[in-house]
Amino acid sequence: MTTPVPRTLYIHDDLSVDLRAQGEHAQRLGTALLERLRGDRRIVVLTLDEQLDKLLARGGHAPFAATVGIGRAGARVAAQIHARTRWFPVIHRVDLWREEDEAGGYVLAGSATLASELARIADVDSVAVVDDTIFSGLTMRAVLEALPPRKGRRVHAFCLRAVAESLPGVAALAPVSAGVVAPGRILEDVSFINASGLVRRGAIRRAGQASLAFFERPEWMAAWFPGYAEDVIEQCRELHEAVEAPRADRAPRTRRGSPAPSAPPGSRPPGSSSRRSAPGR
Repeated sequence: MTTPVPRTLYIHDDLSVDLRAQGEHAQRLGTALLERLRGDRRIVVLTLDEQLDKLLARGGHAPFAATVGIGRAGARVAAQIHARTRWFPVIHRVDLWREEDEAGGYVLAGSATLASELARIADVDSVAVVDDTIFSGLTMRAVLEALPPRKGRRVHAFCLRAVAESLPGVAALAPVSAGVVAPGRILEDVSFINASGLVRRGAIRRAGQASLAFFERPEWMAAWFPGYAEDVIEQCRELHEAVEAPRADRAPRTRRGSPAPSAPPGSRPPGSSSRRSAPGR
């Protein structure tokens, strides 16, 4: 089976801000990449402000005693929402992510068990759970299901963007508010990616293997950018080299997380599932 071509691909532009500290050359490359993608009528490039505006328009909330940010992205989004609303005065980051397994599917992984990470909020009477994206809903549901039980607790889930068909599964566990809500079937009708993931390794996590950037998974790029994927891959590769190469005016960076692969990675191993072709959560 081939990777399906989504009718609409939503790309969150977190790249423009990311490149501000990378120098003029990297910024020019990033601008050229985003301009190329905006020229495709299938692609919707989302800004942070428009997603926040849509989320806040869905209604206000009293401050929560504790907020769980799912991973670095969820904690960052919680802080961005709090800066405009003051809803989340105490944010706890829970390190939880989805990674590819050897069987061709996805498993949840983290630096500690959810039970141990959530034990610190066992006695609070209101909890917000925040992520950047609800795609399949796997990570959000896992956190909501793992919350320590407490009678009468107010719980609410938040995200900047979501696939509509995944929201009922989350709403069965807690009320949920999302900024941009995309209708349609996952993968066939709609997909979500972050622009930074096109060029920075870590977008694709693999159990027991080094992480990849999206441009290093050519079958996904071919589905997202049909007819011009090779050109986009080359743009991403050039930008990747620009942001990863040590700059002359600073010491080489030490990156956290998985070591970068030294050889150009290829496609997925034979037998892996095409349904794995979804970078969301």
